[in-house]
Amino acid sequence: MRYLFILALLAGISGCNSETNNIALGTLERERIALTATSNEIIIALPIRQGTQVTQGTVLVQLDDSQQQIQVLHAQAKVMQAQANLDKLEKGAREEEIAAARAQVAGSKATLLASDANYSRVKNMASNKLTSQSELDRALATRDSERANLHSVEEQLRTLITGTRPEDIRIAQANLAAITAALASENKKLADLTITATRAGILDNLPWNLGERVTVGSPVAVVLAGAAPYARVYIPQPYRVSIRIGDELEVQVDGLDENFTGKVRWIANEPAFSPYYALNQQERARLMYLAEVQLTDNAIDLPNGIPVEVLLP
Repeated sequence: MRYLFILALLAGISGCNSETNNIALGTLERERIALTATSNEIIIALPIRQGTQVTQGTVLVQLDDSQQQIQVLHAQAKVMQAQANLDKLEKGAREEEIAAARAQVAGSKATLLASDANYSRVKNMASNKLTSQSELDRALATRDSERANLHSVEEQLRTLITGTRPEDIRIAQANLAAITAALASENKKLADLTITATRAGILDNLPWNLGERVTVGSPVAVVLAGAAPYARVYIPQPYRVSIRIGDELEVQVDGLDENFTGKVRWIANEPAFSPYYALNQQERARLMYLAEVQLTDNAIDLPNGIPVEVLLP
């Protein structure tokens, strides 16, 4: 009798194993998107509650951007200044500026004539012993200074008439491009202070409270991406060869009577236990291959972490 009982028990265990061998066990999951802070600013708004379904672009966290707005205005002023300088170089001198330069040349010529005449007069007086050598030297220095000044204003007039050099225009263009890029960088920093959802999903967590100053690089919002969850399951080795990406499988969720349909979106090429080449046939049967089975949209209300069973073909 005892022998028959043991045989019946072994037969029952074998029957249970054969009944559950075609099942892959796992849990429901969603991809976790951690949105981090790029600046250590204070949180001034948390417009969305945790657990809310959000779409891409929804504002989740607003950091204080008053200081960064000042930086943007400063960069905009620099761009305007560089643009005005480039416009001035490209248009060249105005007629009024050229006329003023001509007047300066004429005035310098008249001053030089007067200085030259004064020098000649002092020189004659010095030859007749009627003035000192220092007065002659002073008159000579004044004449030479006025001659140099005339040369300077003539060159300025020539520059205005000739126009801006192409090299100066290219330098101004490069300066404008660099300052414009700096403005774009400041605008990007300003935009990063408004934390938005990068994908549709569920706002799972807000680690910081309103009014707290966040640290750079710390997560300020966590979104569980995707409308419907996926089943993260382990497929037994004997069934791995018959499962392909894109296959539709039936998914059973704990606590629900209805089954869901899922599509295999990824399956591992390497088993969960290694080295596989060192295992015998009986041990190889215990190898598991991690897989992800995406559920359809009728499973959008299912929470994360619920145990599931995937029926294998």
